[in-house]
Amino acid sequence: MTTSTMSTTTTKTKTVITGIGIAAANGLGPTGYWRALMNGQSGLGPVTRFDVSGYRSKIAAEVPDFAAARHLPNRLLPQTDHITRLSLVASDWALKQANVTTDDIPSTEIGVVTAAAGGGYEYGQRELAKLHSKGPSFVSAYQSFAWFYAVNTGQISIRHGLRGASSTVVSDQAGGLDAIAHARRLIRHGDNQVTLIGGFDSALCPWAWASHQSSGRMSEATDPAAAFLPFDERANGFAPGEGGAIMVLEAAETAIERPGVRIYGEIAGYAATFDARRPNRDPGFRRAIELALADANAGPSDIDVIFADAAGEPEADRAEAEAITEIFGPRGVPVTAPKTMTGRLFAGGASLDVATALLALYWDAIPPTINVREVDPEFEIDLVLKHPRHRPLRTALVLARGLGGFNSAMVVRKF
Repeated sequence: MTTSTMSTTTTKTKTVITGIGIAAANGLGPTGYWRALMNGQSGLGPVTRFDVSGYRSKIAAEVPDFAAARHLPNRLLPQTDHITRLSLVASDWALKQANVTTDDIPSTEIGVVTAAAGGGYEYGQRELAKLHSKGPSFVSAYQSFAWFYAVNTGQISIRHGLRGASSTVVSDQAGGLDAIAHARRLIRHGDNQVTLIGGFDSALCPWAWASHQSSGRMSEATDPAAAFLPFDERANGFAPGEGGAIMVLEAAETAIERPGVRIYGEIAGYAATFDARRPNRDPGFRRAIELALADANAGPSDIDVIFADAAGEPEADRAEAEAITEIFGPRGVPVTAPKTMTGRLFAGGASLDVATALLALYWDAIPPTINVREVDPEFEIDLVLKHPRHRPLRTALVLARGLGGFNSAMVVRKF
């Protein structure tokens, strides 16, 4: 059986993105990241963060050249791990770009809603090592994950003195879309004027690496150009990465009132479904797309580009390609997976895809899917390969799935 959920807000206030903070393996900040995408610049490479010689998988996308001490107060460095520092800096960038301060908007009306998945691994492993150095002890998975979930929202809130409605959403790779949708509900219900949204994640420590490798979904290719090939006949799993995006979401009327604010686009529609373990006759992924289009008051012909979940696993890719084809027709709309340059980012992935979709609408260009030579002929999708496509874009669809049956879809539109 498949169950479906979607926004049941009481009003239809338009919510827009006015600030974007990005940290990915191929670029920091919207400008650097977008330039890398347009040039097909990959962040995938051999893991250097720790010794992977004893593991089957050896390729990932690491964020290089990030010196936290240049961006954060020294007092924060001992209290945080690498991925938390990235999310804090990204939130700084997003707020600055949106020109949001507590001088203009009450701190009680600015909240934080983020996605979380496995980022607590690094913290847990580090704290476990500290405790063992002082004698036998342990840090439970519950402690490390609970800490990271709190960090994603709590550290950002504390750093900026934000006291609005806040929360953390946990639904793996789909979490980024689910967090944005929850923030949209908070704004529409009048709980917040502005909400920081998004997510950051990383699997780049031995504990996380072993956990994800045990799923059998990670690629074991040793060539970075062959480690993440969604929709390709050679698909052999995904390459993980680190990073994500933090964005500023607010009511359109609030954004318009502030001078000089850039509006990247509108969060126009959203839906989520959940697949049970038993096979069913109602594909949840397809249903999520249909509900998101309905929520946006849009039809298949209104979508100019799809940002695919792109699992890199043959069966998962097949299910996604079939859902897209059933709704949009064979090769009916361009599809892209720029995450082939950043790796699969778990809780950070969908929020980065939304940020990428907004940049694509802003610049009227579709970033390419790299390394895929050609699409499996059984998948009748128009995958954008090798080079970007420049064309007028108004509406994009972002798709995401999370381990365990989560399906989410979001429509973003030029404002």
